[in-house]
Amino acid sequence: MTPMPNPDYYKTLGVERTASEDEIKKAYRKLARDYHPDRRPDDAAAEEKFKEIQTAYEVLGDPEKRKKYDMYGSAFENMGGGYRPGGGAGPIDLEQIFGGQGGAGGFDFSDLFGGGGGGFRGGARTSRPRKGQDIQSNVTIPFHLAAEGGRYDLTIHRHGHPVQLEVKIPPGIHDGATIRLAGQGESSLSGGPDGDLLVRVKVAAHPWFRREGADLLIDVPISLSEAVLGSKVDVPTLSDGLVTVTIPAGTSTGAKLRLKGKGVLDARTKARGDQYVVVKVAVPRQISEEARQLMQQFQEKAPQNPRQGLWS
Repeated sequence: MTPMPNPDYYKTLGVERTASEDEIKKAYRKLARDYHPDRRPDDAAAEEKFKEIQTAYEVLGDPEKRKKYDMYGSAFENMGGGYRPGGGAGPIDLEQIFGGQGGAGGFDFSDLFGGGGGGFRGGARTSRPRKGQDIQSNVTIPFHLAAEGGRYDLTIHRHGHPVQLEVKIPPGIHDGATIRLAGQGESSLSGGPDGDLLVRVKVAAHPWFRREGADLLIDVPISLSEAVLGSKVDVPTLSDGLVTVTIPAGTSTGAKLRLKGKGVLDARTKARGDQYVVVKVAVPRQISEEARQLMQQFQEKAPQNPRQGLWS
């Protein structure tokens, strides 16, 4: 019968015989990550290699067993009261293998197994404290606050008691956006961190302005004579009060006049959009007889057909 080869556990872990306990542990963690069956499914060679790595570490990771191995080699396994494969230092903690979130190589154990703690074939199962549940609150904020940013006072109920919170509203926030307040949700039942508060924002309508991205639009009515002859009119802005806008002579309904930099502040670019004055020519429903005669004279002296060629 061919004798079984004498395994070299130091070679299995890729360390020198003079390696320290810390060096052995680091080498084991790296190899265990690389060859773990859950990382290499359906790889029989990797699974066999993982078993060899386990066996080597169960010996070299125990100072007493390592001392006997150094003296007698793997023959110490057959000595009375000696080592029995799989029954050495007890189950191996995968948190040691993978080092948790801050372990060797930055490997996150929860990334491999889907979080929540767990174990491996034949090993011990560990658990982690779970984060508390997130809660959601819906708020309606003024149009001006959404555009310019600021603070919004919010009252929620946590653990049966009202809690007053101050929510920071970033400038330019859009309708339907969600603001996350870390740690303001439900408490964890297992000692983990508190959940978060998710504040869903609805922006109230403004009586004059409407938004298109970072731009603002406002409808401005002008008279027939202002449209024909041109004029100067005062127009409100969101952040700078009233400004005077020149209406060019011959302006028609629907024309847009741009006020550069008078729109909504963009939190990312720190720049403002523009404001557009949308002209609406207001035609009087009733006029005096004298005004009617003047309009008749105007039509005779300046005849026009704005539909000419439009339908051809």
